[in-house]
Amino acid sequence: MEESMTTSQGGESDMECSDNEFYDYYNSNDDIDIEQIDPRNIDPEYFEYNCLLEEQVDRLLNETVETLSNNLQIPPSLAKVLLHSNQWNINEVTKKFNDNSTQTLIAARIEPDAPPSSLLLTRLSSYVYCSVCATLQHFENFHNLSCAHMFCNECWTMHFEVQINQGISTGIACMARDCIVLAPEDFVLKHLQRPNMREKYQQFSFQDYVKSHPFLRFCPGPNCSIVVHSKDIKAKRATCNQCKTIFCFKCGCDYHAPTDCHVIKKWLTKCADDSETANYISAHTKDCPKCHICIEKNGGCNHMQCYNCKHDFCWMCLGDWKSHGSEYYECSRYRENPNIAHESVHAQAREALKKYLHYYERWENHSKSLKLEEQTLEKLRSRINQNVMSGLGTWIDWQYLFTAANLLAKCRYTLQYTYPYAYYMEGGSRKELFEYQQAQLEAEIENLSWKIERAETTNRGDLENQMDIAEKRRTTLLKDFLDE
Repeated sequence: MEESMTTSQGGESDMECSDNEFYDYYNSNDDIDIEQIDPRNIDPEYFEYNCLLEEQVDRLLNETVETLSNNLQIPPSLAKVLLHSNQWNINEVTKKFNDNSTQTLIAARIEPDAPPSSLLLTRLSSYVYCSVCATLQHFENFHNLSCAHMFCNECWTMHFEVQINQGISTGIACMARDCIVLAPEDFVLKHLQRPNMREKYQQFSFQDYVKSHPFLRFCPGPNCSIVVHSKDIKAKRATCNQCKTIFCFKCGCDYHAPTDCHVIKKWLTKCADDSETANYISAHTKDCPKCHICIEKNGGCNHMQCYNCKHDFCWMCLGDWKSHGSEYYECSRYRENPNIAHESVHAQAREALKKYLHYYERWENHSKSLKLEEQTLEKLRSRINQNVMSGLGTWIDWQYLFTAANLLAKCRYTLQYTYPYAYYMEGGSRKELFEYQQAQLEAEIENLSWKIERAETTNRGDLENQMDIAEKRRTTLLKDFLDE
């Protein structure tokens, strides 16, 4: 199988649309030099964040704990419990504490280990009954939380170890039935003697503190200990400075702009539920629409040329490729049936499935194209290495090709996530504008992919011009739809 494209389709001047309003609006920023403008103003994905080590996170958390402890005149361990339960909001904790609005906050006013009056009479003989292990022990072997429920030290230790082995740390509560008072950190550590249990408890606690903090996110990279900190809680792209993992700061999942966190979760759930149907339509092979010979896709570009009859067609819609270059890139848009509301229930179900398959196939195709283009990059790297060894330039001379490949991956990744966005988007002029920009981005990505796959025969100036056009398409779409 081969893929090809006429050179007249690569220029921006050939990109025309019957809707002049969209075209004029979309191209209003084409003369802007992105590199000369502060990214804070033009990059819709930009936001300020810091990558912190565990020691730095501990220091940040302890500063907050110290502030609350001083303000309310309570032990730091209790301050940490209250902050963790209220997403580290000092003002919220202070208000609840002063209003005595919850049982936990009221109980926190009682000093831990204060002997409950109901048990004073049992101390006449200096022995206390433990209701857990059913033994009489000297009262010095007993401790209690602020709720005044007393148990022996051995039972407290056993209780904490069992909870910790189940992955519970900050959520460990009193052993008494229906008691909701939580055990502070210093109280737990006082009863844990084994070093491995203390270490496990502190690790679990640290993870709980970070997860409950609205301004902190663990890097989802494998075996990475970096924590990202930002006060801008938005679905923006964060990149770990240690393992280079890219993720959404707001939800901690794979970056998914322009689709928001709620929508992408719905989409992924739907894809998982309809996996059998999705697998059926996501095959790697299709028949040539002209000679019907079976063709396998081996590159990221969707412009296909049949190796048998040389017919140029689109991999996605199987339409003639000539209609994809100089006119509106209709392939990405789904045409709703205007009369579907009046059809039968079965007809509506078929239409719903047809719509889903339209968006899913394109979503899945771009995911596969990303993987295929990684293979293309490796082949390109090998060929460039041979050229360098043969004296045909240096690695620096060929670096622009790797820059182009990285940009292509970024643009295609964004394009992939436009399909869940479009699937759940309500119809109207706003969606028409989005679909227009989506189509323009897709057309320029295919042009860029084509030229990279034939990099050694592509003029460098032409390739860099195509890179600039594709990035402007991507940036404009995100600027208009990322943070609605």
